[in-house]
Amino acid sequence: MSIGTDPFAPQPGEAGLTGSLQGRFLIAMPSMQDNRFARTVIYMCSHSAEGAMGLVINKPSDQITFADLLEQLSIESDTPCVPAVPILVGGPVDGGRGFVLHSSEYDGASSTIQVGDGVRLTATTDVIRAIADGTGPHDKLLALGYAGWEPGQLEAEIKANGWLVSDAEPDIIFAPDVEAKWLKALATIGVDPSLLSGEAGHA
Repeated sequence: MSIGTDPFAPQPGEAGLTGSLQGRFLIAMPSMQDNRFARTVIYMCSHSAEGAMGLVINKPSDQITFADLLEQLSIESDTPCVPAVPILVGGPVDGGRGFVLHSSEYDGASSTIQVGDGVRLTATTDVIRAIADGTGPHDKLLALGYAGWEPGQLEAEIKANGWLVSDAEPDIIFAPDVEAKWLKALATIGVDPSLLSGEAGHA
């Protein structure tokens, strides 16, 4: 997997993320036809009339490690032991761009956005340097790429029973057991996946 020189470089128009599903979970229905999103949980970072953007929080990348990322970004750690930070596939859009969801005690000033209760988003290399040096956020999730929707597209997918919607829980976002997040997210709304079908409604 090849990434850009600085996948954390901020892009124009990213400030002021707002929207009704911001800070909530999208949980893929078992009938999800798109293999890229099968059994995924997406944390919504923005949702408005202009469209929506979120990060898949339970799909590990097998293409790059945190050490690889540090090398590609020419970041040297001041600590003798570089932390083993898992990298996730945040979505199929712009896989060379990086995003870090993290706990709220870390603040990268203008580069950090409050997304939901206790969860912030930083998309600059400063947070990567801080993590490498052991001064970064206590809880973190590093994702390459994101999931994006055109205006009205996500609403149509939800109405077509492609997704369940639930409140997000930081304990699930940052849980070390990535593979269990889908079942845990369903459990928060009392849903048994074995009883779900493409005809079920959404929360």
